[in-house]
Amino acid sequence: MTDRRLGMALATVTMILLTGCSDDQGAPDPTPSGSAPQPSSTPQPSATPTAVPSTPPVPTTPPGTSTTPTAPPTTSAPGRRMFRYPAAWPFTSEARAADWQRSYRSGGHQPWHLDAAETALAFTQSFLGFKDIKLITSRSIQGDEAHIGVGYQIDTGRKFTAAVVHLARIGQGKDAPWQVVGTRDTDLSLTSPRYGATVGSPLTAGGRITGVDEAIRIEVRQASTSAPLGTLCCVPAGGERTPWAGRVTYRGATDPVLLVVASAGGHNAHIERFAITAVRRS
Repeated sequence: MTDRRLGMALATVTMILLTGCSDDQGAPDPTPSGSAPQPSSTPQPSATPTAVPSTPPVPTTPPGTSTTPTAPPTTSAPGRRMFRYPAAWPFTSEARAADWQRSYRSGGHQPWHLDAAETALAFTQSFLGFKDIKLITSRSIQGDEAHIGVGYQIDTGRKFTAAVVHLARIGQGKDAPWQVVGTRDTDLSLTSPRYGATVGSPLTAGGRITGVDEAIRIEVRQASTSAPLGTLCCVPAGGERTPWAGRVTYRGATDPVLLVVASAGGHNAHIERFAITAVRRS
């Protein structure tokens, strides 16, 4: 009886030990806290580095004239000309320029619009009324931009440049006309109001001048009207790059773009130099 009980007890102990060994073999090894998981035995393909495109440099814009700074580049369809300035004279918009193109193509109307020099002279003589300015003193045309020097000649035969007129082609096609957009200033500058600024009446015009006993006349004009909208005569000035300023009142403005004109003279000719800037009507 005693041997039977001893055998049963030994059998029970043996079963417990076998069960405990089976559980230990199936349990995974714990991962230490904070350690990275171990990589699998199958090698993984290395990631191909993605090339980061370099940022193209921002193109620098060449400096423009004091009254017609170069406008920022404009995205356009291939082959399409973009007019980037206030439409000063003679056309008040690209649509008006297209109207002229149609009349030119059908009947050859006003062909001088296709010549930058003739357009500059028409602007100074016919529109501004500076009859003494009859000469082309310089000419630079690059693509759709032109700088035309206009001036006069005194009795000794010496020629003087009154202003360098800045023009740009407006509209589409090979017969796109030239448009006056400003001037390149030298010893008479017109820097206020800022080119392309929105203005109202009255406005203050100003800049710098080099000369002796000068009297600066200020006019506000628009392309659709032959007479000035407002005039101030005159602002006394003189010296070496001396600041000048004057306040002019105008009325009757209807065009979207106005022209501010500063002129001086009286020594060798009635008008010896002038400067213009284009502004937007408020």
